[in-house]
Amino acid sequence: MPKASQETIIRELQESYRMELETVTNYLAISIDLDGVRAEEIKKALAADITEELMHARQLGERIKQLSGFVPGSLALKFSQKSLQPPKDTTDVTSVIEGVIAAEEEAINQYNKIIRLCDGYDYVTQDLCIRLLTSEEAHRIMFVGFLKEYRKKA
Repeated sequence: MPKASQETIIRELQESYRMELETVTNYLAISIDLDGVRAEEIKKALAADITEELMHARQLGERIKQLSGFVPGSLALKFSQKSLQPPKDTTDVTSVIEGVIAAEEEAINQYNKIIRLCDGYDYVTQDLCIRLLTSEEAHRIMFVGFLKEYRKKA
């Protein structure tokens, strides 16, 4: 693997790692903060997804290390996920669902970027990102279904 390509791949893996940890942080806050009967199913789904997203971060971190990169600590992480901030109105389930969909789409785009970047250079990282992409697409479609239901009831 050419050195420049490996450095680029490591940088993109670090970005994915950051994104996964930020998602975990926001899912945790939202799964605690949401109120109301209609929020219960979303809270359960987010709480279950926390474990999976944390596992994604772990897998990304391990791959970064295997490529001789460094896994960033908290001071090196710059969070920017505006769409998934816990809502001020703790009963605003629809905005949470929309935020989850936006975050999943960002992750999907990032994994697709790495998959293309790795093509012909790094099949191990490419395979990892394909597996993570599958999971993110499943999360997104689940929340798209929630959104359809919540919009019907509104």
